Amino acid sequence: MKGKVALVTGSTSGIGLGIARQLAANGANLVLNGFGDAAEIENLRASLASEFGIDVHYEGADLSKAAEIEAMMERLNARGGVDILVNNAGIQYVSPIEDFDPARWDTIIAINQTAVFLTMHHALKSMRAKNWGRIINIASAHGLVASAGKVAYVAAKHAVIGMTKVAALETARTGITCNSICPGWVLTPLVQQQIEARAKAEGISVEQASTELLGEKQPSLQFVTPEQLGQSAVFLCSAGADQMRGASLVMDGGWTAQ
Repeated sequence: MKGKVALVTGSTSGIGLGIARQLAANGANLVLNGFGDAAEIENLRASLASEFGIDVHYEGADLSKAAEIEAMMERLNARGGVDILVNNAGIQYVSPIEDFDPARWDTIIAINQTAVFLTMHHALKSMRAKNWGRIINIASAHGLVASAGKVAYVAAKHAVIGMTKVAALETARTGITCNSICPGWVLTPLVQQQIEARAKAEGISVEQASTELLGEKQPSLQFVTPEQLGQSAVFLCSAGADQMRGASLVMDGGWTAQ
């Protein structure tokens, strides 16, 4: 991937950072995107550049705002475009449908679904000019099955898988591929917070709360790691995946096998 430019949305922590690190380890230059403290993000940018000997750029576009996405992609296209696009940014909100705040629905759909369309819309133009590109959309086990209380997230992730298939068909005779990765539970800082809150609320250990959380969905009783997802992304960027088009690569500890 040396010389390739990879934009990974939501890459200042968690899954996105894990994917970005694996791409960087294979020589890709990075464009980071995500929220966080400005000084911490700059330290992260500089440390990745130093560790892997690559160029690392940061774009702070708010993916809930179409105008900011368009401006970001125009800046990147002016610099030669994106070779690898990883749509990872996402947010969650849990509530029954009848109580679900419509404003929360709009924000989740904007970030988890519309932003995926917009980044692909702008990235494909430069990819077609080069006749090479990799689009990797991070969907979810919830792109394949549902869970109660997650109507907006489930709707968005199902849509991401559908958009992935459309993009794959539209680029089928080119050097561009589009695929999705569907993780189950991943131990990110946000999930760790959920586990700790559950442990406190139920008066149990963090270890027991973790096992209970996994046991509800994930038969392996083990978390998927950001590094594993990053290694899957590296494979999808390789020549070995040239004819993987519109696939949903599932890594969920058996969640959707049930």
